[in-house]
Amino acid sequence: MASPFDGYEVEPRKRPSAEAYSFDLERTLSSVVALEARVPPDAFTAASLGTDRIGNGAVIGPGGLVLTIGYLIMEAEEITLTLNDGSRVGAHALGADPVTGFGLAQALQPLGLPSLPLGASRGLEAGSPIIAAGGGGRSHAVAGHVLVRMPFAGYWEYLLESAIITEPAHPHWSGAALIGATGELLGVGSLSLQRQTRTGAISPINMFVPSELLPPILDDLARGRPAHPPRPWLGVLAQDLGPHVVLIGVSPGGPASRAELRSGDVILSVAGTAVSDLAEFYTRLWAQGPAGVTIALRIQRDYDVFDVEVRSVDRTALLKKPRFN
Repeated sequence: MASPFDGYEVEPRKRPSAEAYSFDLERTLSSVVALEARVPPDAFTAASLGTDRIGNGAVIGPGGLVLTIGYLIMEAEEITLTLNDGSRVGAHALGADPVTGFGLAQALQPLGLPSLPLGASRGLEAGSPIIAAGGGGRSHAVAGHVLVRMPFAGYWEYLLESAIITEPAHPHWSGAALIGATGELLGVGSLSLQRQTRTGAISPINMFVPSELLPPILDDLARGRPAHPPRPWLGVLAQDLGPHVVLIGVSPGGPASRAELRSGDVILSVAGTAVSDLAEFYTRLWAQGPAGVTIALRIQRDYDVFDVEVRSVDRTALLKKPRFN
């Protein structure tokens, strides 16, 4: 059986050196595991995220509580954790929070691994040293630094006030652990992005969700309860294009699809207030009320401008619920 670690090794020159840290590097890295999730083909997210997902998770509780990025385990019916020694342990999904992006899984038997202490990433700034670690030990960890802290708006109706952007990029960023200079967990890997360097070259970078967003929702998420009140969801895929919010797609069967919105439509306003970027669009959308509220949009399509009302939904209601083993 192929190992989930294969093909994700970090270049030797980019790996962290144990001598550079005051904490036990090998022990800390042992708390990061590979995570494989299998999702049924009829799941709502199967078409967009696939049915076989692989990433990482960090052990944050002595009972085998594992923190990961939510899209890896969303609607999962089977989860397998692979420890650094190659042993494999089953797990089940506890929950995935669409607001922060976090996901929690529970190992079905003792892992015998130390828990990574949760830290606060507020002190991280440009240049702060970090380790980005996937499962597999030091050969799957990269020593890097924070590039910038910045707001991040995702095309899938997602917004972070202060995302952590790091470099160099990790080859297996999904659910990777962001470890600070004192060995604390400061974030969870979400995306691979790109930036243009001063020389014009394109360089890969990573985006991490900051750890301080977890404590306020940890209890609810661990118990399978909604961590936040459900937000109105339209099922649009959007991006900033100059001073405009432009649709690049819609989720099949979602509210926007039923309202016959389509790729290329420009969102000019929400409830009568003009929007010029994704952050404004999401903020205005979520301010209209709870999931289920009707959203008034002004749309430009080619040379036509028209108004449309879209009945929002609770996205989580469309997802298969976690199945506890």
